[in-house]
Amino acid sequence: MPVQSSDVSTASHPLEPLGAEEIGRASAILREQRDLDPRVRFVSIALQEPPKREVLDYFGRETELPERAAFVVLYDRGHRQTVEAVVSLSLGVVTSWQVLEGVQPSVMLEEFFSTEEITRADPRWQEAMRRRGVTDYALAMIDPWAAGYDIEDPLGRRLIRPLTFVRSREDDNGYARPVEGLVVLVDLDLMEVIDVRDHGVVPFPKQAGNYAPELMLDDDNRPAHAALREDVRPIEITQPEGPSFTVDGHAVSWQKWRLRVGFTPREGLVLHQIGYTDRGRLRPVIYRASLSEMYIPYGDPAPTHRIKNVFDEGEYGVGLLLNPLQLGCDCLGEIRYFDAVVNDQDGQPRTIPNAICMHEEDFGVGWKHTDFRTEKVEVRRSRRLVISCFATVGNYEYGFFWYLYTDGSIQFEVKLSGVISTGAIPVGEQPRFGNLVAPGLYGPNHQHFFNVRLDMQVDGERNSVYEIDAVALPPGPDNPYGNAWVAKKTLLARESEAQRLINPFVGRTWQIVNPSALNELGQPAGYKLVPGENVLPLQREGSQAWDRAQFAYKHLWVTAYEADQMYAAGDYPNQSNKPGGLPEFVKADRFLDDQDVVIWYSFGAHHVVRPEDWPVMPVSYAGFHLKPVSFFDGNPALDMPRSTPACHAGGEEVGEGAREHVAE
Repeated sequence: MPVQSSDVSTASHPLEPLGAEEIGRASAILREQRDLDPRVRFVSIALQEPPKREVLDYFGRETELPERAAFVVLYDRGHRQTVEAVVSLSLGVVTSWQVLEGVQPSVMLEEFFSTEEITRADPRWQEAMRRRGVTDYALAMIDPWAAGYDIEDPLGRRLIRPLTFVRSREDDNGYARPVEGLVVLVDLDLMEVIDVRDHGVVPFPKQAGNYAPELMLDDDNRPAHAALREDVRPIEITQPEGPSFTVDGHAVSWQKWRLRVGFTPREGLVLHQIGYTDRGRLRPVIYRASLSEMYIPYGDPAPTHRIKNVFDEGEYGVGLLLNPLQLGCDCLGEIRYFDAVVNDQDGQPRTIPNAICMHEEDFGVGWKHTDFRTEKVEVRRSRRLVISCFATVGNYEYGFFWYLYTDGSIQFEVKLSGVISTGAIPVGEQPRFGNLVAPGLYGPNHQHFFNVRLDMQVDGERNSVYEIDAVALPPGPDNPYGNAWVAKKTLLARESEAQRLINPFVGRTWQIVNPSALNELGQPAGYKLVPGENVLPLQREGSQAWDRAQFAYKHLWVTAYEADQMYAAGDYPNQSNKPGGLPEFVKADRFLDDQDVVIWYSFGAHHVVRPEDWPVMPVSYAGFHLKPVSFFDGNPALDMPRSTPACHAGGEEVGEGAREHVAE
């Protein structure tokens, strides 16, 4: 029977993320109606998003909310089964219960932390540590890496593969002392170590690798914080009249942009219903934008490193690993935070405070022209709205940043930082598959791949996608002087044609247009995807990357919209040996012209480690832009107001003559 509860959803919109009460209620309904054994664990509880048509019909009309439901992934440890359930929060009933065979859900936090204690207690692991002179096992820092797929692994078992590092004290950076050659395999159902392989002792590197000032030592063995820079003066960001954005629940209005901030435990930050108000009309651009997968393959065949092939989203869950952000450190200025609510393995809600940060930034000159004949200057500042979060995935930090600009463009950027996953090598030797960062310590070659799913809605639901290349014309009547080139447009009409690679030599972009929405010049309204730096995986056929992460081997994929096609590597990449997701989606070879289409963009960060990446990495960046093309009739930032001149030079206010020049 339905669970009776006084808890009524306070959601004001169909896409509002689940609140703490809703998560608790979903798990309570499941326990009662399915009589759950304590060994059935809650992997994730997220909003079951209503059908797109219902959301679009609700948008702007604000009629009765569609049914409120939770999508729940469970793992039955007793029967070694993965279960997907849907719980109607509106009705208080379980509406769907499906047992999935042959798949493993993502690693749960309780498994992550239990792995450390299980490994420490194993006699074979302890013996391997004693061979390296380690007897205080509490100093061991054990990183549980997703097991991936290895032909030698036992089938049908839930596995994880921890790697070991050693601290010199509790708050020491253990990545300075990797236990090279020691590989452990843990069965998470039995909660026991089932295999320990020691490929030989490599001496620990001797240098510490600490980065907190109180733990660092200078060349004279003194605390290094005494030598911190003294010429860094404060920068304060103030907005005396407050920020330019307004927030209503998760609905955001900024300048002419309108959107909803969303969240899921797997994807982390999600943006919904991004639109731009143009001449009094809200014009949709993207229905849903999210990170659909991450994949990090290592390029070192050594036993400790060849197994490092992880899907950080599909095997762990980015949203579950978000940081509580801090003002003045992670975010600067007039900040609006959004909490994220996730679940523990008992199905109880857990709040990550300040998980998502929103603020606006000055972004330099937006546009400028000096009429050299009249000496009159017009210049406008650019601003951008920043919506961001940071996730800590073991040793790495990933910042995920969405930017909306006053000129109608959109940017997605990943910021990579944290500590490299290290290897040890005898002092005096040079690693072949990585670079030294300290004597006896190296960083293996590796890559980071990301895929962003963009459910496009450029001025409506029916869009087409074109590939645009700059093409030089051959010599002849059309090119008599050898200087002529054109922008060649190629329609990507079917899914079999819409699996593409970047080509910077011809300035390749991809344009998403609405054939039925024309600007005043008769051109279809569109947005173009502009690639940033990018690479391809270097792993060959037969490798884990080839078998499991086919999405990364093409930069652009276009598919016809299907509500259940959400993740580039499939729903359950954990321990999978099949290229799920996009390669499966496109087998249907669906028609794409003037259809409801989804853009999937894969981009990679190529990491040949530098000494400068140690002991903690300076941020590196990867991402892409979306820029309007014929979406507007002219420069949409033309109406930005002139800035109030308040400039300083050399610490002194500029003179009136200069002030007048700046103001014009």
